[in-house]
Amino acid sequence: MANNDHVTKADLKILQDAIKADLNEVRDELRNEMKAGSETLRAELIEGMRDIETKLLKAFYGFAESTQKRVSEGERTSSGLTERLGTLERRITDLEKKVNFPHAS
Repeated sequence: MANNDHVTKADLKILQDAIKADLNEVRDELRNEMKAGSETLRAELIEGMRDIETKLLKAFYGFAESTQKRVSEGERTSSGLTERLGTLERRITDLEKKVNFPHAS
C-alpha cells in the first residue's frame, strides 16, 4: 500500500485479523510461561517444605533423645532412693520391735 492509496474495509479486516492472531499468540505464550512458572514455584515450595520437615524431625529426635536420657537418669536415681528408703523402713521397724517388744533376758 502506497501513501496515497486508500484503505478499504477489507484492508482493515485483514489488519484486524492479524492483530487478533498476534494477541492470541501472545496470550498463549503468557499462559504457557505462567503455567511453567507456577509449576516451578510449586516444585520449589514442596522442596522447601520437605527441608523444613526434615529439620523439624531432626530437632524433635534430638529433644526426644535428651529427654529419654533425663528420664532414664531419674529412674536410676529413683530406684536407688527407693532401695535406701526400704532399708530405713526396715531399720525403723526393727527399732520399734525392740522398743515395744523387749527381748526376755
